[in-house]
Amino acid sequence: MNFFADNWAHLLEWLSYSERILPSLLKGGRITLLVFALTLVLALPLGLIFGLMRISKWKPIKWFASAYIWVLRGTPLLLQLYFVYYGLPSMGITMDGITSAVVAFTLNYAAYFAEIYRGGIQSIDRGQYEAAKALGYTGGQTMWKIIIPQTLSRIIPPITNETITLVKDTALITAISVSELLRAAKGAVNRDLDTTAFLLAALLYLFFTLILTIIFKFTEKRFSRHIRRES
Repeated sequence: MNFFADNWAHLLEWLSYSERILPSLLKGGRITLLVFALTLVLALPLGLIFGLMRISKWKPIKWFASAYIWVLRGTPLLLQLYFVYYGLPSMGITMDGITSAVVAFTLNYAAYFAEIYRGGIQSIDRGQYEAAKALGYTGGQTMWKIIIPQTLSRIIPPITNETITLVKDTALITAISVSELLRAAKGAVNRDLDTTAFLLAALLYLFFTLILTIIFKFTEKRFSRHIRRES
């Protein structure tokens, strides 16, 4: 009986402590979600622009997009974050931590999304272009009315993977002293010498990624049905 009583007391103590630190973790989680959401909203269309530039017939535009993607994918995201937050002020451009994080993350993830878009567009059968041309579609109409909708249904899985990675990468912004989820957990651990905060932070990250996975699976099914109806 003493064994069960002692364990029950420890459990109640752990739950009580978790309840005390949870508000600070949720506050940090809001910052994490803010950076994530802003990055996604900005990086997805920017990635499409660079993806289209990457396959452009105009060589200067194609070379510029290729160089951008090569540099942003070839250097660490943390280094890019440091450059935006610490490097740009020396050029007269100063931003707060959250803005710096959004800028760095957007530029980085746009490069990855651009390659996903490019691969998706180039995977479309050439017969689609020929059929559109026979129907009198212009190049722009072909791209936006026929190619892009089919591309979106194909790129949802890799976009999902990058999006989940983005959730986890937001932990990097603790390096520039932004009070996001991981920093809040680390602060609680350092203060109380108790690793419970890390466990709760892990559970919150898992919850965020679970919700995203469900959303993207639903979106993928909807796009697949739409494409089949169009076909």
